[in-house]
Amino acid sequence: MISTNDVKPGMTLDLPDGLYNVIEYQHVKPGKGKAFVKMKLKNVRTGAVLERTFRADEDVPRARIDRRDYQFLYRDDLAFHFMDQETYEQLSVPAATVGDLADFLVEGATVRIALHEGTPVDLELPASVELKVTKAEPAVKGDRVSGATKPVTLETGRVVQVPLFVEEGDVVKVDTRTGDYITRVS
Repeated sequence: MISTNDVKPGMTLDLPDGLYNVIEYQHVKPGKGKAFVKMKLKNVRTGAVLERTFRADEDVPRARIDRRDYQFLYRDDLAFHFMDQETYEQLSVPAATVGDLADFLVEGATVRIALHEGTPVDLELPASVELKVTKAEPAVKGDRVSGATKPVTLETGRVVQVPLFVEEGDVVKVDTRTGDYITRVS
C-alpha cells in the first residue's frame, strides 16, 4: 500500500476494478474542508482514461510491475512470442496487448515487457527502429518540390511517407511513438 500523497505520475495502481497507470496527479487543498487528491488514470488493459478523487493520505494498492528485456522471436495467428534474454524462457503475448507496436517488430528486436503477476500488460519499444523498405514506387521525373514525399511499404507491412530519394531495398529509421520517417540509414 502507498499513501495518495506519495503517488507520482508513471506509477501503476492495482485498484479493485483493474490496473491503472497514473497519468496526472494533483493535490488539492480547498479553503474549507479536507484536502483531496485528483488523479487521471489510464487502464492498462483497455486504455480507457478516467479521473478519480481520493482523500489525502488514503492508502491505495501499488501494483508490482516487473520490467524485463525480451527478444522477439516470431508471430503466429494467436500471439507474439518472445524470449527472456537472461533465463531463455519463452513468453507468449496476445496480439491485443501488442496492438499497433506490431508494425515495428522484426525478428531479433529487443523489447521491454512489463509483467504483472506473470501476465504481460505493456510493451516498450526503443524510440526508433530501423526497417527495410520492401516496396517503393519510383519518383516521378520532374517532381522535385521541396519536401515532397511518397508512400513506401516496410518489411513489417507498415506504410510510411518518405522523401522521394528513398528506394526499394533502403533501410530507414522510423519513430515508434508517431510512426513517422526520421532518416535513411546508410
